[in-house]
Amino acid sequence: MSTGQEPARLVVDGTEVARYVVDPALDARHGPRPYLHPVRTLGGTVVTDALPADHVWHLGASLAVQDVNGSNLWGGRTYLRDVGYTWRDDHGRIAHTGWSERSAERLAHRLEWRDPHAAVLLTEDRRLTAVPLTGDVSAWRLDVDYTLRAPDGQDVRLGSPATNGRPDGAGYGGFFWRAVTAEPASVFSASATGEEAVNGSAEPWVALAGTGPDGRAYTLVFGGLGDGDRWFTRTAMYPGVGVAFAFERPVTIAAGAERRGRHTVVVADGALDAATAAALAASASVRRPDGATSS
Repeated sequence: MSTGQEPARLVVDGTEVARYVVDPALDARHGPRPYLHPVRTLGGTVVTDALPADHVWHLGASLAVQDVNGSNLWGGRTYLRDVGYTWRDDHGRIAHTGWSERSAERLAHRLEWRDPHAAVLLTEDRRLTAVPLTGDVSAWRLDVDYTLRAPDGQDVRLGSPATNGRPDGAGYGGFFWRAVTAEPASVFSASATGEEAVNGSAEPWVALAGTGPDGRAYTLVFGGLGDGDRWFTRTAMYPGVGVAFAFERPVTIAAGAERRGRHTVVVADGALDAATAAALAASASVRRPDGATSS
């Protein structure tokens, strides 16, 4: 895929663990936005998918919302109340506007969330950090920190298919990770197992276990729900986990106000049990205000 610039890279202890496609050349209907893909374990197993045939607008790991003041920044069809999914000319884009920091372990940049006419809906500062982990598990951690700002004089409403009338827990939109797996994936938390039990929950952490294209097992451990956020999980239709901003009801960023998010993903080789996943999640939650790990 051609892009406006070469993908940036995240490196842990000399190993490339992720590429960040900053300016993808995509059809507007696919929700053009920066995304991480491929993301790999330290052992080299790929754990993200991008442009899959079942949902072409799923782009590795990214931030996206289907309804931002009526503009679709997720991609695909838009869910309309009493109508269902419909193709509309309502697709905007999330555009990179400049780097703040670019190093092997940290990428920070500025973005604009734009409507179909290129008007700015939100501005964003985003930071992605690759953190090495010590211990018996072969793993590293991705820290995702961002601040979304509404323009002065205009509230910004964030919605989802669920808030627009779709049933069945389809409150997706926010930070979303489309995984890849050669065998059926499983999802679990400290107190629940399976897509239906975990979807919509507010557990401190959620794990997805899958098998990479190379046949090797991997586990992803997600943490960092904000106030009002819920987990969005899928394993039956496709493998994915997301932090849903508007799972049951719309969320409004008031004019001139900010919404901050801080999420973590531990990317581990092998199939982890719940106790190990919980320990990794707990260690990931202890971070200083600058986003680094605490001592």
